[in-house]
Amino acid sequence: MGKVRRGGYVFEWWIGDHDPRHIHVSKMDGRILGRVVLATKQSMDDWIPPKKVLQLIEELEKEGRL
Repeated sequence: MGKVRRGGYVFEWWIGDHDPRHIHVSKMDGRILGRVVLATKQSMDDWIPPKKVLQLIEELEKEGRL
């Protein structure tokens, strides 16, 4: 399992989790928002990821954290 806290959000993922490769997103207060597919940056759930979330995911990928 991996977990990163950044910009008021918590990003989590599990090694061996089901395809497609994705990240779980929640608020710092524990409220679960949804999942984002890393290849397409689209939601797997019934929510639209805010631009800030997508920017933070891009930053984490560039840093090699995801």
